[in-house]
Amino acid sequence: MNSTIQPLDPIAFSLGPISVHWYGLIIGSGLALALFLAIREGDKRGLPKDTFADLMLWAIPIAILSARLYYVIFEWGYYSQHPGQIIQIWNGGIAIHGALIGSVLTTYIFAKKRGISFWKIADIAAPSIILGQAIGRWGNFMNQEAHGGEVTRTFLENLQLPEFIINQMYINGAYYHPTFLYESVWNIVGFILLILLRRVNLRRGELFLSYVIWYSVGRFFIEGLRTDSLMLGGLRMAQSISIALIIGAILILVYRRKKNLAKDRYLDKNNQALTH
Repeated sequence: MNSTIQPLDPIAFSLGPISVHWYGLIIGSGLALALFLAIREGDKRGLPKDTFADLMLWAIPIAILSARLYYVIFEWGYYSQHPGQIIQIWNGGIAIHGALIGSVLTTYIFAKKRGISFWKIADIAAPSIILGQAIGRWGNFMNQEAHGGEVTRTFLENLQLPEFIINQMYINGAYYHPTFLYESVWNIVGFILLILLRRVNLRRGELFLSYVIWYSVGRFFIEGLRTDSLMLGGLRMAQSISIALIIGAILILVYRRKKNLAKDRYLDKNNQALTH
């Protein structure tokens, strides 16, 4: 029976010589939904109109570039021999940590130039970011990548997964952990958690830092199951960065409270564009 299993077509449709891949469509859909939610929440929180629309004009291309650059750097042994594939992001190979680095730096510079609090923008965007990540992982699913180690079909069936997911996890004669799905579910739970934390009225910056901690904890454990991790020596880069982000986020949270830099709260009526 296994020999008859065919993977899902990674190409959604073709326009003449141009093939449109599900990978790009899914990631694009995640970005579009994230932007929509951020714009709507930004309006409620008193951000200047078009703040997120203007920000995304810079953040999206820089995030894609930095995500690809990050991946290529750690896979340089391969890409140095296949330079023509460096730009082929539709085949996969973009690193979320690289995208986050690029987008956070872009947002920080953007906020400084606009005189808007970076932390205010980051707090508003946090739930949108993690939801976009949850959706984007399904692009990996369509490409049959970002999976874990080998498992049995019975293991996958015991997870009560739909047949189409089980079949897509059949790759080159074996079944694999659907780690893309584990991370997607973790991120959806994180999205719900961040929405609930909005009502708690955390101090400025703490919603974003909560996102960093939540995502990094999940990524650390899920990355341990994967077979395609980017490595630096004997270390999995995603796990190392996750630990650094967890520690860094906690230290920043404590520091900002001690220095009274987080006195404003998420739901405060005062919407001044403080640069704390």
